[in-house]
Amino acid sequence: MKTKDELIDDLLNLAFAEDVGDGDHTTLSTIPAEEQGRQHLIVKEEGILAGVEIARKVFEKFDPQLKMTVFIEDGSHVKPGDIAFEVEGSVRSLLQTERVMLNIMQRMSGIATQTAKYQQKLEGLKTKVLDTRKTTPGMRMLEKEAVRIGGGCNHRIGLFDMILIKDNHVDFAGGIPQAVSAARKYLAEKGKDLKIEIEVRNEDEIRQALEAGVDRIMLDNFTPERTREAVKLIHGRTEIESSGGITLDTLRSYGECGVDFISVGALTHSVKGLDMSFKAMK
Repeated sequence: MKTKDELIDDLLNLAFAEDVGDGDHTTLSTIPAEEQGRQHLIVKEEGILAGVEIARKVFEKFDPQLKMTVFIEDGSHVKPGDIAFEVEGSVRSLLQTERVMLNIMQRMSGIATQTAKYQQKLEGLKTKVLDTRKTTPGMRMLEKEAVRIGGGCNHRIGLFDMILIKDNHVDFAGGIPQAVSAARKYLAEKGKDLKIEIEVRNEDEIRQALEAGVDRIMLDNFTPERTREAVKLIHGRTEIESSGGITLDTLRSYGECGVDFISVGALTHSVKGLDMSFKAMK
């Protein structure tokens, strides 16, 4: 299995392949090879900055001679006019890395900003906002990193790092006891140590999950009222996650029920990028 750094490297290879191809012919035809210059990243919208360290990887991968000076770190609150960093070196390299870097920075900063808004709604509560697997194909590592930068928590990265038994698994397996038992047997046979979470639909399934001894119970599409009753029933015996159609407006009502986590697909699947530009310095 590939590491996080290897997956990011693959993403950057693809990004350059689709954007630069066999060369930026506009830049190659108009800018002399020896031309040196500087550009800086200008923030044009208030939010949370994310992707600075990935931007560094973009520049280093394309041209190790580019020199990046960072003024504002990942996770910082930024406002229009802020200069996040400047990069000095070959003008050809600066122009050819611009769009790849901006696409990543804008996307990650948009996600971090969105996450911060959701987590702020839970201020004063123990509840943490979680991301989901509803990410842009190929960009999951970066998008989940942006969630962390914005103050949220990561759920599982993929299908490989946690057992999450959902309603379809339960129905096909013949019930919660059967599904959990099969998962435990599988983990023992494979020598894996993974947490087991199970999605429940009603109080009877909560009782079955507690008897099976899972690590986390997901309350799927429960109302706040039903969630409050479920929290009382579980009574701290396992972690609790709320999921399903929870919005920024309804988020706190679920957190106040006493759940540990609230998973929100909107952190990554419907986010507006944070506006910024990469401009030449004269």
